[in-house]
Amino acid sequence: MFRKGYSNSHKLISSNGLIKISSRSSNVSCGLGKRTLKTNEFIKNVTEPHTATTYARPNILLTHGKGSYLYDAENRKYVDFGSGIAVTALGHSYDKLTDVITDQASKLMHCSNLFYNIPAGELAQKLVEKTIESGGMAEAQRVFFSNSGTESNEAAIKFARKYGKTLNENKYEIISFENSFHGRTLGALSITPNEKYQKPFSPLLPGCHVAKPNDIKSVENLISKDKTCAVIIEPIQGEGGVNPIEPTFLVELRKLCDANDVILIYDEIQSGMGRSGKLWAHSHLPKEAHPDIITSAKALGNGYPIGAVIISEKVEKALNVGDHGTTFGGNLLACKIGSFVLEEISDKAFMADVQKKADLFSTKLAQIAAKHPNHISEVRGKGLLLGVKFNDSIDVAKVVTTCRDNGLIAISAGSNVLRIVPALNIPEETISEGLEILERSITECCEKVNSD
Repeated sequence: MFRKGYSNSHKLISSNGLIKISSRSSNVSCGLGKRTLKTNEFIKNVTEPHTATTYARPNILLTHGKGSYLYDAENRKYVDFGSGIAVTALGHSYDKLTDVITDQASKLMHCSNLFYNIPAGELAQKLVEKTIESGGMAEAQRVFFSNSGTESNEAAIKFARKYGKTLNENKYEIISFENSFHGRTLGALSITPNEKYQKPFSPLLPGCHVAKPNDIKSVENLISKDKTCAVIIEPIQGEGGVNPIEPTFLVELRKLCDANDVILIYDEIQSGMGRSGKLWAHSHLPKEAHPDIITSAKALGNGYPIGAVIISEKVEKALNVGDHGTTFGGNLLACKIGSFVLEEISDKAFMADVQKKADLFSTKLAQIAAKHPNHISEVRGKGLLLGVKFNDSIDVAKVVTTCRDNGLIAISAGSNVLRIVPALNIPEETISEGLEILERSITECCEKVNSD
């Protein structure tokens, strides 16, 4: 079923010489006793005994990628519709970005936040200016850099609480929404209402409440001018099932936050950086729905860890020196990468091309769904953040596995949804190739259910 990779001579050798992966031999050579291990043996004898038990993964050892293709140690080739969970927006091994990394790494990678540096200042300016130019958050003023999405949300929680406490010592409560996902660290986990994730680590942050998306009455029942400091929401829920939030609801939510002097936070970690067809998903919305804080990460670094929190001047005025900090956030290499990625993605022609590709996906996915009305209930999402909602007759995990066996990487989301988040610059011919595999895989799963 698998197609061989484009090069039978590709080799990767680590700088310390301990691990060599050669597609010629389909083996993994490991410096531990100079034994040659096959993929399964490498995972069993090297990886699993030495890494924490936090992930369930198939026995696939990825070694390299190019554009929208990934390759494993057995030199099997995969079309990548997952992009590292909506991260590699410019694809794998993007030559221009490799040049940027090499150039900056040869100069200075890190100097800490004890000193100013040029890349961080430039990226902060670009984020503010391009956010406003895109039709996004009109009040964008300042940026705090972090290392990941969950760290961005942690910073947003702290900033909102600090704002609340400048008004009232008890104004610290936060409202999030059903099916939302904001991260795994303790603060971000507290506003991620998923019992599977929360229960093992309770008690969590106090004062966190959960409303229903697209139900303004549910927010009205929870919000308080005396106690609520923030409302946080994803304009398009990713992990929770690729659920776009209704624009009219977000306008009403903004009004409700204003009436109660509450900070509105948009988590655009997955939906932002061009994935919706504009720089931010909320760039599609009127100014009356804009937030006070935007959190970002994922695609901003195209695989290099970086996060950003964009705040309004209202939030900035509540902050003092020492209120928050980070060792690695804002380092030169991360910010140089972020500037390059932001420039590429925010280009108008690039954004227009994203929408064109999104239309190709949406049209074909609708055709696939129409062929399986008893098993697929909906295709949803926006831009290149799309979801195929399966009925209970089909387990999306089986679809993911079948796709992978056929040479396609796609990922699941909540509510039994297959999530499709390819690189934003994926070529049209690769889209067609991947969609052919996807259709065949879905048909296989449906036929199996029909025959049982």
